[in-house]
Amino acid sequence: MKKNLVFLCLMILLLSCKNDNKKIEVDFKDAVVPVSGPNKNKDTPIYIAIASMTSPRETFTYYSQLIKYLSDKLGKTILIKQKKTYEEVNELLENGEVDFAFICSGAYVGLSKRKDVNLLVAPVINNRKYYQAYIIARKNSLVQSFKDLKDKSFAFTDPLSHTGFLYPRKLLKELGTNKGMFFSKTIYTYGHDISIHMVNRGVIDGASVHGLIYDYIAETHPESVKDIKIIKKSEWFGMPPVVTPKSLDDKDFKKYKKLFLNIHKDSVGISILNKLKIEKFVEMDDAIYDNVRKIKKYVEN
Repeated sequence: MKKNLVFLCLMILLLSCKNDNKKIEVDFKDAVVPVSGPNKNKDTPIYIAIASMTSPRETFTYYSQLIKYLSDKLGKTILIKQKKTYEEVNELLENGEVDFAFICSGAYVGLSKRKDVNLLVAPVINNRKYYQAYIIARKNSLVQSFKDLKDKSFAFTDPLSHTGFLYPRKLLKELGTNKGMFFSKTIYTYGHDISIHMVNRGVIDGASVHGLIYDYIAETHPESVKDIKIIKKSEWFGMPPVVTPKSLDDKDFKKYKKLFLNIHKDSVGISILNKLKIEKFVEMDDAIYDNVRKIKKYVEN
C-alpha cells in the first residue's frame, strides 16, 4: 500500500503557462492502483474509476480508505483505474470496463442522455444533496465580480466538468462573449485543487471550482486558500454521483447499491465518511440533474 502511495505522489503535476490565449493542459499518466481485499490473489477483481476532480495524489488520499472499506465488505480486490480526463472515465463506463465509477454531474448528464449508465447513489454532504460552483480570485486583486476577470488569466478544470467549465461558460454567454474573447489566457488543470493552488499562488488570476472541494481544502489546509476570495457562488446543483455501466449485471448493481446505502450504519464506515465530510450515500432521483442539463443546453446552443 505504501508503494502505491509513493507512486501516486510522484505523479504531482508540472504546471506551465504561456503568454497567449491557447489552451494549456496539465498532463499526468494514467494509473491502475490495487486496493487489497480478501483472497486478493484468487478472486476476480472489481474495477472502479474515479473522475479526477482533484489531482491524483489528492484523489487517492480522499478515496483510499473508502475503497479499502468497500473491498473488505465485498471480499474482492478493487483495482482503481485513474484517468486524466472525465472523457476517458466516460469511455471506461461506455465500454463496460469498470463496475462502478465516481463521476461529476456534468459528465453524468452526457452519459445519461446516451443511456450509457445507471445512477447508483450520491453523497449527502452538509445535510444537502446539492453543491455549488465557486468563482475565485486573488484576495489582493481588484477583481470583485466575474466580469472583472476580463483580460485576466483563468483556470478551467476539465471540458466535461460542470462547475469547472460548463458553469463559467454560462456566465460568459450571459455577458455576450466567450472564453477566447474574454480571458487573456485559459488553462485546463484537471483538478479543482490544482486550480485553487494556482490562484492562491498568483499563477492564475481566477478559476471556477467545485465548492465542496474548496470548502474541504479551506477547512483542512487553510494556508492553501489564504490568498483567495470567493467572488461568486452559483445556484445549487445535484451532487456528483456514483454510477455503473449499463452492461453491469442487475444482481451486482443491487449488491453495490445496498453496500453504499449502508456504509454509515457501522462504526468503521461512518468513521471513514466523517473524514470525507460525507454523512451518507443515498439513492438519487435523476431529475436532480435537470438544472445542469438546462445550463448545458443553454451554453451549447
